[in-house]
Amino acid sequence: MGMQSVAVACGALTLCLALTTATNPGFVVRITQAGLDYAQEQAIATLERKLSQLKLPDISGDSRVLRVGKVHYELSRLRLRDFHLPYSRITPIPNVGLQVSISNAFAELDGDWRVKFLFIRDHGSFDLKVENIYIKILLRLGSDTSGKPTISTPDCSAHISKVRVLFSGKLGWLYNLFHSVIESRLRKILEDKVCDKVAMSVYNELQTYIRTLPVTARIDDKIGIDYSLVAPPRATAQSLDADLKGEFYSLAHRSPVPFSPLPLAFPSDHERMVYFGASSYFFNTAGIAYHEAGALVFEITEAMIPKDVEFKLNTSVFSAFIPQLEEMYPNMPMKFRLSTPTAPFLTVGEGGISFQPIVDIQAYAILPSSSLAPLFLLSLTGNVSAVINVRSGRIVGSLDVGRIRLSLKDSAVGTFQVRMMQSLINILTSSTLLPRLNARLDEGFPLPLLDRIQLSNILVRFHQNFLLLGADVRFQPRG
Repeated sequence: MGMQSVAVACGALTLCLALTTATNPGFVVRITQAGLDYAQEQAIATLERKLSQLKLPDISGDSRVLRVGKVHYELSRLRLRDFHLPYSRITPIPNVGLQVSISNAFAELDGDWRVKFLFIRDHGSFDLKVENIYIKILLRLGSDTSGKPTISTPDCSAHISKVRVLFSGKLGWLYNLFHSVIESRLRKILEDKVCDKVAMSVYNELQTYIRTLPVTARIDDKIGIDYSLVAPPRATAQSLDADLKGEFYSLAHRSPVPFSPLPLAFPSDHERMVYFGASSYFFNTAGIAYHEAGALVFEITEAMIPKDVEFKLNTSVFSAFIPQLEEMYPNMPMKFRLSTPTAPFLTVGEGGISFQPIVDIQAYAILPSSSLAPLFLLSLTGNVSAVINVRSGRIVGSLDVGRIRLSLKDSAVGTFQVRMMQSLINILTSSTLLPRLNARLDEGFPLPLLDRIQLSNILVRFHQNFLLLGADVRFQPRG
């Protein structure tokens, strides 16, 4: 093989390795332009308050005035009365981040002046109007080693095109003779201070806030969800996308998932402010985590059967299908233990979420001594579909079970026709097991949301390999 062929082969191998080691997200969050615009409104309101608190230094210097000579001036106690940012625009810049452009901003200040020339001293006050302020801020998005988002300001520029100062007092006319010197100095100070305040606000306010995005969410005492970023957030021409791990895990013991997420063909929807893409990987890791944590084990006794269901869970009832049961364990209460030999595997398609779980049903007779005598072991399979919605920032759902099928895996009471007890098992699962499962699903699983974000106008759509959730957002201030 020639050197060129070796190079081509090595390049192909490198490409293959890169493709196989790339980490696809299990969960995607997309913020559309509408969502960015809303976030900008909230951020600009905060920045406006911060800029109104600017502390400006005293200014002093000397200036020569025609027919007067050298004049020493001092400006002190500069107070910023207002700072308004009426027009702003946020734009995603692909492969860079977000750009915030602020135009036609204006501010008003006042302060005290003091002058000395020849043998004359005087003082008074002044008003300052700053108009046509243009600010451009670049926001770079990243992620730290824990998978939390980060934000920085690699570039900020502020330009003030118009400053008007008016001095009052007996010698105010004198100041007005060299106002251009004062205005130039004030312009430079304000331009620098504005970008300093922007950088400080991004670091203290915005950085702190975006880090409220949960890297992990505890579901209960057994299960958590990993929402860490698998790559820095990326800007496209129309949106900001965040790729999250999207993986359920057992709190007691986290083991590697035996499969990887598939790529998500995210649609270009833009009707809502934010979209969440929950992949089949996301849902299937939930099944694995709950299975490994032993949380998919359920026991059914007669006390758990609703009172309106006329059903007795005892050997007398089941002896109609298993005659020898009454002889071996006459009129004894029974218990069913349901468990999954393997984690359920879900499929997500345009028709919704569905799966065909395999459930082992072990039946016991409860002896007078309260010990358990194994009776028979059934295998149950059936078609299960899920209804999904969003409520209070959580994914909620419910299950619907279609026709179930039974088979006999083992028996300590002889052989019998399993299909004869199909209706009884249907009653048990629909009246007891399904309500318990749906009660848990109704509690929901938290979406990866920043602090004090509320969702509304919910949209739910199914796509191949993932569930798409859309919503508008509202920021809820404290207090």
